[in-house]
Amino acid sequence: MKSLRIGDITLEKPIIQGGMGVGVSRGRLAGAVSACGGLGVISSAQIGYDEPEFATDQVLANEKAIRKHIALAKQISGDKPVGINIMVALKHYEDHVRTAVDAGVDVIISGAGLPMRLPEYVGDSGCKIAPIVSSVKAAQIILRQWKKKYCRTADFIVIEGPKAGGHLGFKKEDIATITAEKYEQEIKNIIQVVREYEQEFACEIPVIVAGGIFDHKDIEHALEIGADGVQIASRFVATEECDASDAYKQAYINAKAEDITIVMSPVGMPGRALNNAFVQRVSRQREEIKKCYNCLAKCNPVEVPYCITKALISAVQGDLDHGLIFVGANVDRIDRMTSVQELMAELTN
Repeated sequence: MKSLRIGDITLEKPIIQGGMGVGVSRGRLAGAVSACGGLGVISSAQIGYDEPEFATDQVLANEKAIRKHIALAKQISGDKPVGINIMVALKHYEDHVRTAVDAGVDVIISGAGLPMRLPEYVGDSGCKIAPIVSSVKAAQIILRQWKKKYCRTADFIVIEGPKAGGHLGFKKEDIATITAEKYEQEIKNIIQVVREYEQEFACEIPVIVAGGIFDHKDIEHALEIGADGVQIASRFVATEECDASDAYKQAYINAKAEDITIVMSPVGMPGRALNNAFVQRVSRQREEIKKCYNCLAKCNPVEVPYCITKALISAVQGDLDHGLIFVGANVDRIDRMTSVQELMAELTN
């Protein structure tokens, strides 16, 4: 399987591990993936949830944890490239970006909104940047803005389809109706847009396909339709190195197709999750929010149905009946625990 070049970075394997918050992909998982030749990706979303300062100062706790987990991932990987996923929807988005750059992260991937000012925040640091898009329109808006305002383009693009886990860049009513064939054409159209910017900037802009990538066959198909690599998230949860609790990992292993549902997140986007006791409960009645964790820019604690930070922390710590468990569309196919090394070998062999 071919390597993946992102500017002056060369990955032995064209596999990016998707960032998963809160606390699912931190330094341990990201470091293990990078050590095996892919790109391990930390999620900055409330990454400092277990830091002593988190209860009183989430900003300080998260900045401290960003630095700590980038350093840990670098140590585990043998100083190979490491990435971080930073959601545009975060209240302290700019702070997370600047902290990650200062901590020496190699790649920033940004979605859950349009990262219009990301080039400004990374400056001339040399850190590679990539937006997550789900449509031709989103790709055109971002690339046009980056060209016009910053005279630069993306170092690569992540195209996230409707089978992804967590927050989705689609209307809720469209998720169930978009066929694989229809979205494959959208991928090809986005690739065409990207190739035009490649010519204009005289550089290579790799295209990474994400959402529903499960096995070697899926990777081959993505490469056949024009992608340069893939992003995979859910499969890395059921690994020994994943930063989530054992109970969280077991929920993935035990999941059946009928357990998957689409929820509306306080971020304002639909998301794919397990239909557990928590999801069923908040669908019937709003959960009282006693504390705000300052995570989302547009969250109003008086209006949202539940606190997403509290729900995601509960889940990652193993309190599944009070937690939100984001999953990909193929989670029901995960049937055992493995290691990152075994999984990477399976995906590329």
